Amino acid sequence: MANITAMNNIYNYYLTTYAKNLPGSYDTHKKSELRGVYNSIVKQNKESPLFIIDDSDETKSFAVGLKEDARALHNTIASLGGLKENELLGRKVAYSSNPDMVSVEYNGQSIQDGNVPSFEIQVDRLASSQVNIGRFMAADSLSGLEPDVYSFDLTVNDYNYEFQFGIGENDTNQNILERLNRLINNADIGISSDILSDDNGNIALKIESDATGTSQGREQLFGISDTHTSKRAGIVDYLDIAGVTRPASNAEFRINGTPRTAYSNQFTVDNMYTLSLHNIGSTEDETATIGVKDDVESLTENVQTLVNGYNDFLKSAIEYSNKHQKSNYLIRDMQHITANYMAEFTNYGLNKSADGTLSLDREQFTNAALSGDTHSLLDTIKNFTNSTLRKANSVSLDPMKYVDRTIVAYKNPAGPNYATPYITSAYSGMMFNSYC
Repeated sequence: MANITAMNNIYNYYLTTYAKNLPGSYDTHKKSELRGVYNSIVKQNKESPLFIIDDSDETKSFAVGLKEDARALHNTIASLGGLKENELLGRKVAYSSNPDMVSVEYNGQSIQDGNVPSFEIQVDRLASSQVNIGRFMAADSLSGLEPDVYSFDLTVNDYNYEFQFGIGENDTNQNILERLNRLINNADIGISSDILSDDNGNIALKIESDATGTSQGREQLFGISDTHTSKRAGIVDYLDIAGVTRPASNAEFRINGTPRTAYSNQFTVDNMYTLSLHNIGSTEDETATIGVKDDVESLTENVQTLVNGYNDFLKSAIEYSNKHQKSNYLIRDMQHITANYMAEFTNYGLNKSADGTLSLDREQFTNAALSGDTHSLLDTIKNFTNSTLRKANSVSLDPMKYVDRTIVAYKNPAGPNYATPYITSAYSGMMFNSYC
C-alpha cells in the first residue's frame, strides 16, 4: 500500500508540476504503435553512447517540459485529421453563425468522406450547477461554536468525503470560513467553494458543484450533513450550508425544431459536432446555423492551427535557450525544416519572421488554393507537416539529447552492441527523483 501511495504522489507531482496539457484522445495508442515506440527505444539504446547528465532540478524541469511541448505539437498535428498520409490536414472545420450563443468543433471524419449535414439550433436554457449558500454572519464576530474538533460529510457522486477541522476559542467567523474554503477547494472532489460578502460586512460560504445537470432519480449533485460524522457535529447547522439555494438543471435546446436536453452545456451531436452553449437566445426565434466550411476554408484553418502549434513549440525552445544552450540545437533543427520549404511557402502566403516563427496570410493562401495547383500546395504542406511531426516524435522519444551531458564512452562501432536500458531511464527517473 505504501508503494502505491508513493507512486500516486509521484504521478500527481509530475502532472501538476510539469505537464502543460492533460492527457487527451490523442494520447491513447494501439498495441502496434506502442510496439513501434518500444522498438525505437531499443534501437536508440543500442547506438547511444554512455553519458553523464546534469542532474539539477532546472535540467529535469527542462527535459520534462521539452517532452511535453513535443507531445503538444504531435497532438496538434494529429488533431488536423490524423497522422496517416491521406489524412494529414484533412479535418473539416465547423462553423456557427451565432458563436456568442453556440460555438462548435467538428470531430467527425476527414474531408474525403463527403457531405456533412448542417442544422439549426435554438437555446432555451443553459445547464446549471448546484449551489448551496449558507447564512450571512458578521465576519469579525467570534463563532458561536464551542472549541473542539468538528467534522461533516460531503457526498458527491455516491462517494462520501469527511472533512475535519478544529475551532479555537478566539476563532472568528472569518477564520472558520477561510479555513473551510481552503479545505474544500484543496480537496479537488468536484466541488468548489467561495466566501460571499454583503454590503454590511457579513459573510457566507458558497459551495458549488463543478458538474451541471441532473439525471432521473438524482435530485442533488452533492449533499452536506454531519448527522453521522466521526467528530463533533454542529457546523452544518451553524453555517446553514445543507440547503440547496439553486438546484442543478439540464440544458434545453431545439435542433431543427425538435426539443432536446443535455446534462452539460457541452455535448456532441451525431458524433460529428461538439457544441458548446454560451447564452440563450435573446428572442424565442433566435437560432444558430451549424455546419462545416468548404474544403479550402477548412484547409486554411488547419494550416493556421499547424502554424500556431509550430510557433508555440519553437517559442518554448527559444525560452529554454536562455538557460540551456543545447536548446539552440533544437531551434536550429526546426529552422532547417522550414528552410527546405520557404521557396514554396512564400508563394502560398506562409512567411518566416526573424525569430523563425511562421505567419500565414490567409487571403494569399486561399487564393493560391483556389487558383493554383492544389496538389502541389497540399504536397508541400504535407511534407512540411511530416518533417515537423518526425522531429516532434524524436524529441518526445529522447529529450535528453538537448540537455547538458558529458559523453563517457562510445559504443564499439564494430559491434555487437546491446540495448542499454539505462539510457532512457535517465529521463524516466526524473519523475521519481526525491521519492525513492
